[in-house]
Amino acid sequence: MNPIAMTYIEGPVVEEEVRFTLVELCQACSAEEEHVLAWVFEGVLEPAGSSPQDWRFSGESLRRARLALRLSQDLEINPPGVALALDLLDEIAALRARLQRAGVR
Repeated sequence: MNPIAMTYIEGPVVEEEVRFTLVELCQACSAEEEHVLAWVFEGVLEPAGSSPQDWRFSGESLRRARLALRLSQDLEINPPGVALALDLLDEIAALRARLQRAGVR
């Protein structure tokens, strides 16, 4: 008999429709505004709006900002490195999803 592997994920669920201002996003992920600005500049986060005062971030941006903060703090990765790491993680997730849809384990 094969044991079933289970993964437990803990954290708040944020709807994709939720929108955060720059200040709200910084508060929600405990990041400094300068970090969030750098992540936007590097393409890690893609807010709607034309200026920082008008920016609105999605629920997905909150997830990415939290991960970006962990990468920058825990691994001391700079903003360009965070952008690269998140791009690679996104690519891995997309490839895993394709494999799962194809029935490959």
